[in-house]
Amino acid sequence: MKKFLMVCIGIGLGIIALSSLGNLIGLVISVIVAYFSLKQFLKSDSLGGKIVWAIIGLMGVSATFANLPALAGVLAIYLLYVGYKHWKKEEKPAKASKDPFTNFDQQWNEIQGKFK
Repeated sequence: MKKFLMVCIGIGLGIIALSSLGNLIGLVISVIVAYFSLKQFLKSDSLGGKIVWAIIGLMGVSATFANLPALAGVLAIYLLYVGYKHWKKEEKPAKASKDPFTNFDQQWNEIQGKFK
């Protein structure tokens, strides 16, 4: 039942991540535009150049705010990653106990290997 619940949650998170893929792309592009315009604004010496880069930067920042729903997609992708790691950790076999009755086959093979 626990694995079924984890699979259902994973499917839901996958749907959220895929549905916000467009916003994620828009967020990345708008952050790049805002960063590039800030760098060019700081490099510019003329007043006209600073005004142009400031306007471009404001457009980039406003586009960034418009794409903030992409944070839900980022969170969904992170939760999928953590869930995947937890799933893989859960599937590792436990260490063999020292009880001879639980490891009978393994011990029998060891005994047969010694006499060959």
